[in-house]
Amino acid sequence: MQVARLRRLRQSANLRDWISQTQLRHKDIILPYFVVEGRNVKKEIQSMPGVYHFSIDNLLKDISEAKGIKSVLLFGIPKTKDEIGTQAYRDNGVAQEATRAIKKKFKKLIVITDVCLCGYTSHGHCGIVKGNRIDNDETLNLLAKIALSHARSGADFVAPSAMMDGQVRAIREALDKNGFQDIGILAYSAKYASNFYGPFREALDSAPQSGDRKSYQMDYRNADEALREIKQDIIEGADIVMVKPALAYLDIIYRAKQKFNVPIAAYNVSGEYSMIKKLAGGDKIREKELALETLTSIRRAGADLIISYFGKEVLKCLE
Repeated sequence: MQVARLRRLRQSANLRDWISQTQLRHKDIILPYFVVEGRNVKKEIQSMPGVYHFSIDNLLKDISEAKGIKSVLLFGIPKTKDEIGTQAYRDNGVAQEATRAIKKKFKKLIVITDVCLCGYTSHGHCGIVKGNRIDNDETLNLLAKIALSHARSGADFVAPSAMMDGQVRAIREALDKNGFQDIGILAYSAKYASNFYGPFREALDSAPQSGDRKSYQMDYRNADEALREIKQDIIEGADIVMVKPALAYLDIIYRAKQKFNVPIAAYNVSGEYSMIKKLAGGDKIREKELALETLTSIRRAGADLIISYFGKEVLKCLE
């Protein structure tokens, strides 16, 4: 019996690169940043080694050092918080000022801004709390206000992440009504109530003070519901849809890509990042290989864009 010599195509790095089916490219990577008020701030986040809180001046420096970067996702962290997230929609809020500064210095860089309340509310929830529940429709009004303030600051895309029913429609209508028809929406469409968010909540100081987010984020046991969420966001006006987290939800990414003819983004979240950091144990070469393997698997599943805290390291590899 003749042996099938499939190994012929694996004999050298040049051969393997030549026939590889899935490639990471600079444009695929979205680099997330946590922006704080003040000056000269660069403070490492304890549970996310290598990821920092940046003041705007140091944010600009870091972006200038990220070779090949095409897009960023901004999370603002205010000094003061209240029950309705007032700081989230101030025209001179930290996310708004950061957006202006970036667009002034890096005119071709695509700036995406997170639109949510969890990082701005004293209770840590993504919406307005009334009694023991989240008021969906009242929250929509505030999400629209936040998105408008980001659009006025120069954002190219706004990214609603609160998982409120109708959030994409409310934001699209507000943007269009105020002359921002060209501002895109990258919707957190299938955002699961995941155990992988812990380090992010430390970074944003956004852990819920009571209860949890399971009444509005998705149940990780459900797949068909994710496709319904994605379909609805597309109907409401989303230009790009997102699955979050990525690694435990590669099946959702794959199914979404097969079913919908729109760009698919995936968020390689904080817990996934910290998990790889822990596994690498300080070995930078192993860490790089783990990151590349992980992000390539997300790309292979069908994601067109990947948000990852390994973005800078991966961009260096691609250089």
